[in-house]
Amino acid sequence: MTHRPQLLSTLAMLAALWTFGCSASTKATTPETPKATGKIDRAFKLDPKMLAGIKIETLKENAAPSYLMASGKVQFNEDELANIVPPVPGQVQELKIKVGDHVQKGDALFSVYSRDVAAALAEHIETHKDLDLAEKTYARTKDLFEHEAASRTAFEQSESERAKAQSKVNRTEEALRVLGIAENDMHSIASAKISVRSPLAGTVIERKVTEGQFVQPDVNPLITIADMSTVWVLADIFERDLRFISVGNRADVIADAYPDEHFSARVSRISDVVDPNTRAVKVRFLVVNPAHRLKPEMFASARIALEGAQRAIFVPAGAVFTDSGRSYTYVMVGDGQFEQRQTEVAQEGGGRLRVVSGLQTGEKIVTDGVLLIHAEQLKGIE
Repeated sequence: MTHRPQLLSTLAMLAALWTFGCSASTKATTPETPKATGKIDRAFKLDPKMLAGIKIETLKENAAPSYLMASGKVQFNEDELANIVPPVPGQVQELKIKVGDHVQKGDALFSVYSRDVAAALAEHIETHKDLDLAEKTYARTKDLFEHEAASRTAFEQSESERAKAQSKVNRTEEALRVLGIAENDMHSIASAKISVRSPLAGTVIERKVTEGQFVQPDVNPLITIADMSTVWVLADIFERDLRFISVGNRADVIADAYPDEHFSARVSRISDVVDPNTRAVKVRFLVVNPAHRLKPEMFASARIALEGAQRAIFVPAGAVFTDSGRSYTYVMVGDGQFEQRQTEVAQEGGGRLRVVSGLQTGEKIVTDGVLLIHAEQLKGIE
């Protein structure tokens, strides 16, 4: 009975030693879980004949400008837009243009025969007759006065009448000049037909008048002409991004109608008002519009090049292939040996992709023949 506590103590010690040994043995044989590297580590070797048919490129960093995207709509360039209204009321004659016609600056669009102009011409002709009579009376009275055959009062009165007649002529001439009547045409009633000419070169985009129609000089344009060689794109920029842009920033405009085309543009104006609902500011882009492909009201996006270029790795679009929704490249890891590596890329245009993750400077990747290698790799797996 006296040795029982000592026996129990010895048994407990043996049990602890056995448990520790089992635990140590388990830790030694359990493999360590590998860290996720985002790549397939198993390398494979290509046949030398296949190596001759592929192209390999060493990765390096290049300048990568930063961009800011903005969505908006195409609008007319209002600096190159003319709304034609008749200068006087009258009847439209000699209408020479249709919608879609191209006109040059100074081309005659139509004529307006106006009774108001006819009346102004008649008045001007009468004032010239009155002036001729007043000048003759003045010359005769002056001659008599100098020979003491007329009083000073009569001479001064003839002088005053001549001045009044000249003033009326000047007034009617100015009125006709405002109406667009040339000085050489101010002495004929036939000049009551006023020619309306285009103030700029462009395309007739709207016509709301017909031959023989009577028109009034109101605010509603009869004809609209636009120079479509440039257009505006009005886009929204959030106020948090305003610090990144300024007037003069270069941009590329991409229209929904032409997703593969880039139109050269620049920031021409930044609004002074923030929309309280959207917290955005209207930014206007002046866009070069070759062949007049951009049309008003088209949806478009502007990609603004920001100052302060960054550096990034770029790869050709043909270097990347997609499998099960993920993008991969083939990286050369030894003499004729390659591995398939998951690579995240971003579209940059111009047939190049910007590497976001998965590749590093100095590594060599396959840029031509990727699909051929992929097919060969799948054969090896099977």
